[in-house]
Amino acid sequence: MIIKPVVQLERTGCGIASVAAIVGISYPKAKSIANSLGIFAHDKSLWSETSHVRKLLSYFGIKTGSREILFRSWEALPCLALLAIKWHIEKGRPYWHWVVFVRENGQSCMLDSRKSLRTNRRTDFWRMKLKSGTSQ
Repeated sequence: MIIKPVVQLERTGCGIASVAAIVGISYPKAKSIANSLGIFAHDKSLWSETSHVRKLLSYFGIKTGSREILFRSWEALPCLALLAIKWHIEKGRPYWHWVVFVRENGQSCMLDSRKSLRTNRRTDFWRMKLKSGTSQ
């Protein structure tokens, strides 16, 4: 199955868009389901905590690990993973942008939901500032 990127329709909807890409639905459909679960794109905890994304994935029957795993290397990632990029601290609170890492048919890419990108299927891994604080 080829996973396709989903573009976020709200400036802060990267978590919702990432889940939509993983489960293969549109952003509006994922947003509607997220909202029914009490998850809203404007809620800053959506991009500073993992609980909302885990809850949305669970709704679709997708199990996640019980804890966050710091990035070690691209090779160490499973074939499908949610990653926190652009990780930074603001007023003592961590924030990031959610993306989906995909390895299919020996090729790896990141599905980035940001609307302003020329392409939402990225392979510029060296540019990624990951939660571990390293990019490779």
